Amino acid sequence: MNLNMNSAESLVAQIQGLSGNIADLTQLRSYLNQSYDLLRAESTRFAPLLNELDPSIHSLGYLYILEACTSASISKEQANELVLSVARFKDQVVLLEDPMRGVAPMLTALRKLQISSEQLTTLHPDFLLLCLLSKCYKAGLSILEDDIFDVDQSRDLFLYCYYGGMICIGQKKFRKALELLHNVVTAPMPIISAIAVEAYKKYILVSLIHLGQFSTSLPKYSSSAAQRTLKNFTQDNNLGLVKQVVSSMYKRNIQRLTQTYLTLSLQDIANTVQLNSPKEAEMHVLQMIQEGEIYATINQKDGMVRFLEDPEQYKTCEMIGHIDLSIQRIMMLSKKLTTMNEVMSCDPSYLGKVGKERQRLDFDDYDTVPSKFCI
Repeated sequence: MNLNMNSAESLVAQIQGLSGNIADLTQLRSYLNQSYDLLRAESTRFAPLLNELDPSIHSLGYLYILEACTSASISKEQANELVLSVARFKDQVVLLEDPMRGVAPMLTALRKLQISSEQLTTLHPDFLLLCLLSKCYKAGLSILEDDIFDVDQSRDLFLYCYYGGMICIGQKKFRKALELLHNVVTAPMPIISAIAVEAYKKYILVSLIHLGQFSTSLPKYSSSAAQRTLKNFTQDNNLGLVKQVVSSMYKRNIQRLTQTYLTLSLQDIANTVQLNSPKEAEMHVLQMIQEGEIYATINQKDGMVRFLEDPEQYKTCEMIGHIDLSIQRIMMLSKKLTTMNEVMSCDPSYLGKVGKERQRLDFDDYDTVPSKFCI
């Protein structure tokens, strides 16, 4: 049978009428399963039906139609409708305080909108926000592994990097978190944004955790707005990170001891690192051993810690494969950077700006040629 306008209205009526209780939902699911092939076949005609449904009440039917609409190639106009529908759905699951329900559908819609894995869509920030609220950090990491080169809206990039940085903090992937937060702070911006301010606060704390230090000056390629504004720092809504900073300082001091001593008592470690007791020192050492930050053994009888060398010989098949993947990724990024540089070098607006810059230079701006090179 064909899905005409009457059957479309019938489908909406069925969804609206059978979304009241568990028994009705079971019947609705059976009906939707029977109609699913037809839904996919006529998917382009069903996107407007989403406006007649409330995601908070008709979530099952809403998801079936949404998935059918994303199962085939869609036009730009349909993509815009899809984005609006998914945004409504995201707002509803957040309002219901059940963000986990939106993670899988949002990821499906996101992948459908992407032309390639290098493109940042407007759904990326919403998806990462749902992952944060639901603590589905591993789901968020699945898209943070992609290398992004194509960005339409700067705000999407700021939120993507900010939420992504917070997800990496949740997974204690501080190196990746620093990279993402650094992108927010140093990205071009005419005026400073609240997102950049919050990212800068977390950037400082994560720098202290991961590196044990932070620089008070921003890189030269940061925007002038960021250079002027990001000087003051207040610790609001960052208590969890501050506690991790304190813990990381103790760990870093213990790591310094491994460079000087082969054996040391837990009491000596506690005194040197300024911990309250040998028991607390033992807790920190055990945690560092478990996380692979140091290599050591603890003798429970006499309370002595013996520091060991890194057992990794860098010659196992697993390590060689890891190094090979890293080399391949670096080569790919180098090739991509070269291509982007060639495209930019031919861009008329870039060439025009460079030409204006050169016109402002005079001979006094250039170094004199050494006499031995004069003709």
